[in-house]
Amino acid sequence: MTRLIIGAMVRAIGAYPSGWRYPGAHRDPRRDAAVLRRTAQVAEAARLDYLFFGDWLATGHDLEFRDPYLVARIDPISAITYLSGITSRIGLIATANTSYADPYTLARSTASIDLLSGGRAGLNLVTGAEPRAAGNHGLDFHAANEARYDRAVEFEIVLRRLWDSFEDDAFVADAASGAYLDPQKLHATDFHGEHLSVTGPLNVARPVQGHLPIVHAGTSPRSRLFAAQSADLALVAVGGLEHAVGIREELRSLAFESGRDDRTLKVIAPVLPIVGETREHAQSIADELSELVQIAEDWPGGPPSAFPANRSIAQLSALVGVDLAELSPDRSVTTELVAQFNAPGQELVEIVAERTGRSPGGDRPPTLRHLVVAASVNASMVVGTADDIAAEFEAWGDAGAVDGFNVLSAVQPQQFEAFALQVVPELQRRGVFPTEYEGETLRDHLGLGRPGNVHVTPGDAALQGASPRDRAGRGAVETAPRHP
Repeated sequence: MTRLIIGAMVRAIGAYPSGWRYPGAHRDPRRDAAVLRRTAQVAEAARLDYLFFGDWLATGHDLEFRDPYLVARIDPISAITYLSGITSRIGLIATANTSYADPYTLARSTASIDLLSGGRAGLNLVTGAEPRAAGNHGLDFHAANEARYDRAVEFEIVLRRLWDSFEDDAFVADAASGAYLDPQKLHATDFHGEHLSVTGPLNVARPVQGHLPIVHAGTSPRSRLFAAQSADLALVAVGGLEHAVGIREELRSLAFESGRDDRTLKVIAPVLPIVGETREHAQSIADELSELVQIAEDWPGGPPSAFPANRSIAQLSALVGVDLAELSPDRSVTTELVAQFNAPGQELVEIVAERTGRSPGGDRPPTLRHLVVAASVNASMVVGTADDIAAEFEAWGDAGAVDGFNVLSAVQPQQFEAFALQVVPELQRRGVFPTEYEGETLRDHLGLGRPGNVHVTPGDAALQGASPRDRAGRGAVETAPRHP
């Protein structure tokens, strides 16, 4: 029996493209504060390990159709600062982009939040470069993208050195002698790399957790290497149970070859559960969400210029190997039509049936729209009752596929609350998730120890330059099995 790590990836207007259109859904970003407050309260009552806030450093009309939750959202550092004052136990993880962030400023704000929250802050480091984000920060996109992982390696080392500027017992505060600080226990950062140069020390006391837990997500070999070397949580999107087992084994092998205890790397998969009172009820919710997704053919004169190219019957035709261009999006998919599909097309029909209960030849056959949506909306979905979803989570944990899940909610607040109030109790009944918090800090929730200070721990990798550690890891990457 495996104790799962369960966190919630918070997207205030829902994680599904049409989630905001669902009846009763939150859809006004000007009122996000109330949703965030309610989400945090429900999540903490359910004893979730953490709330996770992603980020995107630009906006545009294209996001309205592709990922509406990205159009306007609260800054993640601000979000966890706000929630730290109205919660007392749940972990709070914010995202920062190492391509654009300033390490001193970030170290200062995150150390402060960890102290103010009693040790509940975490930090998701991302490396992605995007033209609009680069322009917003006065940088050349191509230059930033080319160097992004080299800079990220230096960034993580600098963060740890800054967080450890003060030793835990540096503050003597002896009123009788007048000694406030032991100067031998205040350390300069003194990092001068290819991309970053920081002198330090940081003007904030050492975080409660020593170092905030670091999270990293990605699928490229370099991303996996960075996660294996530097992260406490690796967020990995996977295509199924067998694939997940292989990815977790690869990441832990890379961690071991890079010189760390591979057991300290926790592998977390994102998942979007659709929860219903019955399986048919859950499928009806997924069905309605699919029907609310706009596709290119909904505009007789052609979709807006920013519309996602993959959300169309033309792209579906290429995927299934049959020309469907002249057919209506609401055309039923018959068994005769499916017989013409190639293997990927037939697999897509099975996915739609599993999610929505619609199958060719049945009373409610799927439409072409259902197939377009299933093919173009990138989400690892589990549809069913609380028991169905808990059983799936438990099976993945017992198979060694993951250490836990980052749960997305298609519709806020309904689907998040359905998960917290129905699925979590079932996980607790099965013994794979605790009924009470077992520690005080986020590191406690994740089963991680408190690290020593890098300035006083002999041979600590975080005091080394980027190159030696990166070379060791690169050697491991060359010999590791590949899981696309």
